[in-house]
Amino acid sequence: MLPWRRLLRPLTALLLTAAVALFPAATAAHAADARPSSGWNDYTCKPSAAHPRPVVLVHGTFGNSVDNWLGLAPYLKNRGYCVFSLDYGQLPGVPFFHGLGPVEKSAEQLDAYVDRVLAATGAAETDLVGHSQGGMMPRYYLKFLGGAVEVNALVGIAPSNHGTTLSGLTNLLPYFPGVGDLLNEHTPALADQVVGSDVLTKLNAGGDTVPGVRYTVLATKYDEVVTPYRSQYLSGPGVRNVLLQDLCPLDFSEHLAIGLFDRIAFHEVANALDPARAKPTTCASVFG
Repeated sequence: MLPWRRLLRPLTALLLTAAVALFPAATAAHAADARPSSGWNDYTCKPSAAHPRPVVLVHGTFGNSVDNWLGLAPYLKNRGYCVFSLDYGQLPGVPFFHGLGPVEKSAEQLDAYVDRVLAATGAAETDLVGHSQGGMMPRYYLKFLGGAVEVNALVGIAPSNHGTTLSGLTNLLPYFPGVGDLLNEHTPALADQVVGSDVLTKLNAGGDTVPGVRYTVLATKYDEVVTPYRSQYLSGPGVRNVLLQDLCPLDFSEHLAIGLFDRIAFHEVANALDPARAKPTTCASVFG
């Protein structure tokens, strides 16, 4: 049998390779602070009476403010929303791939960014839409950093609300002493999203939600990253948990697709942002 030390590096590589393959991947074609020409991240945008709150998009692990939202940002912008997206969780020397730093620090970055958006738009509140870690991390901001007074709604797309086993891979960690320490040191956000992490234990203690915020969770049963998919759901007042296959059995989106280009999911995001004007989501919503 190989010594434990020789197994540490391959297992860490396996976990990171799986995450890179399955989380949104940023492309070198987009600078991390690039501002696309489609109209989002326009700080002169003023919310309309129909859509009085700006929407802040929160990317997932290994994502960034551009690539994660090439589908959803224009979709919402074309429907009259002021749309913004931030980069968070940057690690020194790692371009393009963000959402890797500690969840607590990322929540502080989100807090500062929301303040900036509210100051620019003149709005009293914002709505947050996040994919994967981006659907979970804002809950730390809401619960511990006073975000509940600045946020009307949080929409999580395949969020890691109660952690993930990465289809069982993280269950191997106890058998490889030291691997958990390597994850904490080099990619804190991955360690923070493992089932039972200190961050998730703190976040979910005393209830999943805070008063005054509406929560929507969009999940797909084909999710291979945040597993089991029901762990994404929240409990508490003001929560709506949605399984996309209940709306369209033909939707085969997995973890990446649900956030990047699934227009059935996008339709439900729009419904969650404006429930008074919500329209039924069906398989035909892909053409909407």
